[in-house]
Amino acid sequence: MKQSLQLRLGQSLTMTPQLQQAIKLLQLSSLELQAEIQEVLDANPLLEQEDNLTEVTLKQSETPQEKDSNGEDITEIKTSADTVSENRAEQILPDELEIDTRWEEIYDNLPVSPTQTQSNREDNRDMFENQARTIDALNEHLLWQLDGARLSDTDHDIGLAVIDSTDDSGYLNQSIEDIYSGLKAQNDEIELDEVEAILHLVQHFDPVGVAARSPADCMHLQLSQYADDTPHLAKALSLVDNYLEHLASNDFALLKRRLQVNDAELAEIIKLIQTTNPHPGHLISENHAEYIIPDVYVSKRAGKWHVDMNLENAPRLRVNDQYAGLIKRRDNSEQNTYLKDHLQEARWFIKSLQSRNETLLRVARAIVERQQAFLNYGEEAMQPMVLRDIAEQLEMHESTISRVTTLKYMHTPRGILEFKYFFSSHVSTSDGGECSATAIRAIIKKFVAAERQEKPLSDNKIAQLLGDQGINVARRTVAKYREAMKIQPSNERKRLF
Repeated sequence: MKQSLQLRLGQSLTMTPQLQQAIKLLQLSSLELQAEIQEVLDANPLLEQEDNLTEVTLKQSETPQEKDSNGEDITEIKTSADTVSENRAEQILPDELEIDTRWEEIYDNLPVSPTQTQSNREDNRDMFENQARTIDALNEHLLWQLDGARLSDTDHDIGLAVIDSTDDSGYLNQSIEDIYSGLKAQNDEIELDEVEAILHLVQHFDPVGVAARSPADCMHLQLSQYADDTPHLAKALSLVDNYLEHLASNDFALLKRRLQVNDAELAEIIKLIQTTNPHPGHLISENHAEYIIPDVYVSKRAGKWHVDMNLENAPRLRVNDQYAGLIKRRDNSEQNTYLKDHLQEARWFIKSLQSRNETLLRVARAIVERQQAFLNYGEEAMQPMVLRDIAEQLEMHESTISRVTTLKYMHTPRGILEFKYFFSSHVSTSDGGECSATAIRAIIKKFVAAERQEKPLSDNKIAQLLGDQGINVARRTVAKYREAMKIQPSNERKRLF
């Protein structure tokens, strides 16, 4: 085969490092962005955060100003120090102080800078306000109570085995015989009745009902804590022990026959049972509240909806002028090259950050423009919208819109909502229009909230009601939306009261 050289012209998309950085910043959430900015600040000496400190002008004293060896004015410092010395000389420090005594309560007229006073006034909040309270896990919570029960070594070992066999919901995941067999292999003197006694002790730890064998056993333990003269207590215990499955299926006719009660009495019995918690372990959880920081704010001003960036989400950055001034154009030394590279990286990072904010703001404004009816009237007025609609309006790719709307949140008068919330599929209406799936779910929720508890609406009936409003949906579609909103079927929604 004869070899030859050919020249071809073509175009291809090249992912430059700057473009990769811009795409990376675009898909980060607000918390991830703050961590990324802090990491870049730590690595790049030419990038710094702008200080928003308020400049305060101090009044000059009429006394002649004194200068130190560096030419700095020390008159104010000396005057403040003299004042403090005179004030302290006049005061007597008590021999004993309370534990929570503050320094300001002992010495008055301490010199405080104006900026410090302003900071204290603005941040006059509890220092633990935004710190999640540490909550022990269920296992640790039970062990703490076991250690304080003053048991013998054998009984303590049995209690450890029982607590280790309790899951996060508070139920015993092993039979009492299996626990006894495991303990018997370590200590031949342990008897089964000892394991039963310690199990009974643990079941009355806080929260009451832990280490129960079943939901009926758990609720029975909690009902047993009530006084004997509690109304309907005996029949509530009988229902929990024998007819809990019929209560779950809302078979009220059978319950009334078996318990020999009327509707009013059965309603009181069910109310008493509902005071118990079938999952006591959930009261002791390691989960902490996760706070959402909105990326944009939506507000109505002068009859129009406006979108503003949340500037507190990310600090404002700038190039350090002092380091940038050390760069020499024609110097190729290692130090100068180091400064040049970091200067270019700092500029690109600031530019990428600005590009992210501009893109985020454009997408948010386009969403608000299309969903003004939702902001004015609620979920039932939500308009159908997909990513392609915003992409075509802003002349962007759908993948870019997807990155912008993922883990980004909008603060609106109707709550803090994710950008993705405004996008939904649509269903055709009888008049040829379209209805958003979010609006249909809101209508279904309204129907369920207004239904009669003794005769709830079936999925077929809800589909008929939607059809009367011109929204043509099948029964299985209604069931899908209902399950997505975690609404029970009609037979499980039936109530006596």
